[in-house]
Amino acid sequence: MDETAPVDWTAAARIAGRLSRPGPTATRDELHDLVDGLRDAAHRAGGYASDITGLTAVDGTAPDAVSRVLVVDRPTWARANVEMFATLAAPLAHRPDGSPLVPPPGARTVAAAQVGGVLALLSGKVLGQFDPFTAAPGEPGRLLLVAPNVLHLERTLGVDGPDFRLWVALHEQTHALQFAAAPWLADLVRSRSAELLADLAASAPGGEDDGPGAADLIARVSRAVLGPDGGSVLDVLSDRQRTVFEEVGAVMALLEGHADVAMDQVGPKVVRTVRTIRRKFEAKRDEGARARGFERVLRRLLGLDEKLAQYRDGAAFVRAVQGHVGRDGFNAVWSGPDTLPRPGEIADPASWVRRVHG
Repeated sequence: MDETAPVDWTAAARIAGRLSRPGPTATRDELHDLVDGLRDAAHRAGGYASDITGLTAVDGTAPDAVSRVLVVDRPTWARANVEMFATLAAPLAHRPDGSPLVPPPGARTVAAAQVGGVLALLSGKVLGQFDPFTAAPGEPGRLLLVAPNVLHLERTLGVDGPDFRLWVALHEQTHALQFAAAPWLADLVRSRSAELLADLAASAPGGEDDGPGAADLIARVSRAVLGPDGGSVLDVLSDRQRTVFEEVGAVMALLEGHADVAMDQVGPKVVRTVRTIRRKFEAKRDEGARARGFERVLRRLLGLDEKLAQYRDGAAFVRAVQGHVGRDGFNAVWSGPDTLPRPGEIADPASWVRRVHG
């Protein structure tokens, strides 16, 4: 265990796994059908996503092999995300000169409880996720499909199970193709996220002298979100931190919006009930956005409203750019860091087209 890490990640993983709820009940046959169906959907989705997006891996990896598919339960998803966060937060364990930072006594345990608790809550809401950050060199990222959540939403929406599983897998395999087509992208997101985390931790009380103030940082975010007037993570950021946050947010809006567009562009020839699924899924999203009381607080704390905005703003950007310059013209976005959309361009796609295509 790394004693200089800002969070006791081992404890966080244990807490996240223990607090995650098990999900809906199902018979053994239903569970076998669900797991097998998700694996098959993920395998098929790679080819479909490549055909739709025009993306291929720069190293020649086949579209159905750009990710390692794992069908998981909620506790496993939560523990996997602890591992991912530990990877992203690794730079916080050292000062810029490389010397170790030792967090204040008890801070790592408090932070572990906070991180584990939040991930346990999120574990019941995520359908799938592509993780490009924890893979070993030369190994594809892992694609996590959260079986109980897929089953729960299938039942809640009353949609066709095989169609819904393929639709979800299309979104995640599009993410896998994005990172396979632009292998520099994972390092860029990792480095910018680490820069933001380091700056935030250093600005937290005690951060500069006693090591990353992870627990204090979490408390600041919680106060902003849980205060009587509401708020968001942006409320605790300095101008410099906000700039980096918005740059990372623009990239995430691109990734999420592009995947959202791709999962619909596949059309009814591949996902027969795609229009019905999208209509019911959007209605469910809107229902969550109108939540009140504790659920409203929970959505603020977990950033779910910001996530919803990323999907919609990013999808609008993708559709507008493709309307101007077509699919191949849009795919110039994956050429390098300079062609990624800037924060203001997400809301003004024509400005991106002018900058990149002249």
